[in-house]
Amino acid sequence: MKKHYFLSVLFTVLVLFTFGQNKSSNSNFLNWAKTPPLGWNSWDCFGPTVVEAEVKANADYMSKYLKKAGWEYIVVDIRWYVDNDKAHGYNEKDPSYVMDEYGRFLPSPVRFPSAANGKGFKLLADYIHSKGLKFGIHIMRGIPKVAVAKNTPILGSTAKAQDVYSKDTLCNWLGDMYTVVAGKEGAQAYYNSLFKLYASWGLDFVKVDDLSVPYHTGEIEMIRKAIDDCGRAIVLSTSPGETPIANADHVMAHANMWRTVGDFWDNWKQLKEHFEVCDRWSPYIGDGHFPDADMLPLGRIGIRAERGDNRMSAFTKDERITMMSLFAIFRSPLMFGGNLPDNDASTLSLITNKGMLEVNQHSTNNKQLFRNNDLIAWTADDPKTGDKYLAVFNATDYEKNSEKLTIPVKLSQLGIKGKCTIKDVWTNKVIGVFSNEFAPVINHHGAGLYRLTVIK
Repeated sequence: MKKHYFLSVLFTVLVLFTFGQNKSSNSNFLNWAKTPPLGWNSWDCFGPTVVEAEVKANADYMSKYLKKAGWEYIVVDIRWYVDNDKAHGYNEKDPSYVMDEYGRFLPSPVRFPSAANGKGFKLLADYIHSKGLKFGIHIMRGIPKVAVAKNTPILGSTAKAQDVYSKDTLCNWLGDMYTVVAGKEGAQAYYNSLFKLYASWGLDFVKVDDLSVPYHTGEIEMIRKAIDDCGRAIVLSTSPGETPIANADHVMAHANMWRTVGDFWDNWKQLKEHFEVCDRWSPYIGDGHFPDADMLPLGRIGIRAERGDNRMSAFTKDERITMMSLFAIFRSPLMFGGNLPDNDASTLSLITNKGMLEVNQHSTNNKQLFRNNDLIAWTADDPKTGDKYLAVFNATDYEKNSEKLTIPVKLSQLGIKGKCTIKDVWTNKVIGVFSNEFAPVINHHGAGLYRLTVIK
């Protein structure tokens, strides 16, 4: 009996220790993004070719038109360390990398003139901070292949690049990096050196790519530790998706946001797929950690990205309302993909709508209420007032003789027994007083977003 008791206690200790090893060493990072981050990312409009003047122009626009609504992040996406990438896709033909003596990529002075003489992104970050905004970058997981070829030293370690790398599980769509193997001497030191550098630049946000599929537990944990030890609060976004749902608890304990889909563009098929994905991930929404439905392909996109066809978003007005209503009530981070200075008035109005942002930033208990084929409803609570939020979606495809469908919602499904006042969040107008049922008429591919206030 004593032997069995001892073994039971030992097993419990081992389980708790293992669980502790899988948890982040610093839960304070959850305070760095208590609400879903709101920002701009250069990928949808400029792909891997964005230049400093374009980043500054988007920062200027955000500071002038969006900051007062809560938007704050300016994020430079992929391959800022390549001098000669002028393609819409990736210039794999003899890329000209910029790298320091410790195997760490630096921004290209050709594209970012303020980075000359080893200054990195410090001066650009200072400019963005001077606007009252925050600065972010995209990186690939791993260590540069060119660093391994040169066997560069690792700052803070006696190990060198060839001591920490592996050719296993390499990215299959970009060939810049090797895997860094957790547990090897110098591996953690390499990631520590990266984030010490980024902290010295004034970084506030990092999107780390090629982490999620397959799920790279070891590198995620090294990145988390490196950020925690760098001396600066840096919000961590992992990419791309879909992050395996089996790893939900782990990613919640290590990242502020993580992708739930692959790259999302301006087409209805992809948008419609979000309903199922968001439903699957809604139990994991929480302060400081948010499932990420990817960037908003709005405004002027594709300038030097994806197809490179320099277009305004192909989403219709109804589809834009659908996307923003779903992203709001799902509490996805909102990262605008278009070139902000090219926004029209309707796009600006859409992304600064006060009621929509209130749902996205501060609602709780976000979940799908029902789905009847392609008629869908979501609900959430306003924790300050006790009001209910309701989003209804007509995700049916077009029919010849019908443009709209009625979507009846029993108020009892929301826990409302008496009467309530219903306000349209998008128009900020009160629709009326309702009891028992609310049955809005919604366009095909359209949505409604409402606030329900119980009359006491």
